[in-house]
Amino acid sequence: MRKTLILILLCYASFAQAQLSPAITAWIQNPDTTTHKGYGNIPSNCIKIQYSTSDVYVSCFCIPGYSIGPWNNPNVAENQNFVYKITLNPQKNTGTPTTIGLGHIGVLTNGVSIFNANDAQFENHVWSRNGYYFEFPSFDNCIGHPQQQGEYHHHVSPKCLYDQTDSTHHSPIIGYMFDGFPVYGAYGYADTNGTGGIKRMRSSYRLRADESRTKDPWGNTGAYPGPALDTVPMGYLLWDWEYVPGLGDLDSANGRWCVTPEYPNGTYAYFMTLDSTLAPAYPYTSAGSYYGVVQSGNIGMGPGSSGGHNTITVPTTVYVDTVATGVSTVESEISFKIVPNPTAAYVYVYMDNNSVNNVTGKLYNEAGQMLQDIGYMQPTIAYTLDLTKYAAGIYLLRMTDGKSETVKKIVKAN
Repeated sequence: MRKTLILILLCYASFAQAQLSPAITAWIQNPDTTTHKGYGNIPSNCIKIQYSTSDVYVSCFCIPGYSIGPWNNPNVAENQNFVYKITLNPQKNTGTPTTIGLGHIGVLTNGVSIFNANDAQFENHVWSRNGYYFEFPSFDNCIGHPQQQGEYHHHVSPKCLYDQTDSTHHSPIIGYMFDGFPVYGAYGYADTNGTGGIKRMRSSYRLRADESRTKDPWGNTGAYPGPALDTVPMGYLLWDWEYVPGLGDLDSANGRWCVTPEYPNGTYAYFMTLDSTLAPAYPYTSAGSYYGVVQSGNIGMGPGSSGGHNTITVPTTVYVDTVATGVSTVESEISFKIVPNPTAAYVYVYMDNNSVNNVTGKLYNEAGQMLQDIGYMQPTIAYTLDLTKYAAGIYLLRMTDGKSETVKKIVKAN
């Protein structure tokens, strides 16, 4: 009887999960952050997946589960503490397209950032460099590396994430772009309606016929001709490539509208392209503009940028892949820490990964007056309390999810 009940519950859970959007279920979850760690002893893959009625929130440290490094540059992969927000209802952008810029343009299913082909450097002032060629010496065996702020990322197909040699099956979802549309590996259905067998998706970009670079990238004879081919080979600069509609299977953003295994009714899908030798094929990930409407909160890079550090302000449900992680969906009590404590100015409240979600935090003084409140506090996210305007003394932070509560003391020093 007990085995039968367990089987029924597992079947019900599997059925319930099957009804969820792939944007919720596709992520590689870390089953235990205390033991499953990657580079630098940092917890790997996705730490927490939470979803609301409109969005999924992916908490990750930007460290994969596979081994990374060494790389031939001075940068070190570091914990990025990202919370990405991916819409569950992606829409085609019918207005002004959003340019695919520098920094992260999407996120892989293991929580690692996707970058485009641009390495943010130039030849002859205006000729943008192709990062795959100029940065290749600094790539590790998985064709990734960290940038100056320690954000590990891939400019091209992440060969350690999925089997990119499998040409007999549709490639899996390997990420999501910031317009909410999925990113697949190199192989898809030959026909957009899901028929015709499996084929390698071909980019519609090619090297320009004019290889002299005597004109600037806009076709003008002027002050900024390109570098000579004997110093910078053809293909090493982004302007060496041109998009030709219909040349390959994909559009200028390196995607197409099609049926996929996870989206039997069709979706716009990006593909990470490879050539016939399985080498990365330009534009590798995506180029030009996003196909869909891009939400705010994800884009941005460098010191002081908030890109990728979203705050959840609505009720959410925690998604746990019980089949992959082998863990129970039962959550623990309200669990958090406060640092520094005592403090002279600010304290940071860190919600533990295993805490319940949708917590309300309220700060009280010793007289019982409520001074501040924060709603919808979620696991893996840090919150700030400003105590600079309060006198020295004892303050209480009351955390509740409506069922239980935890109270901790904060000491405000002079």
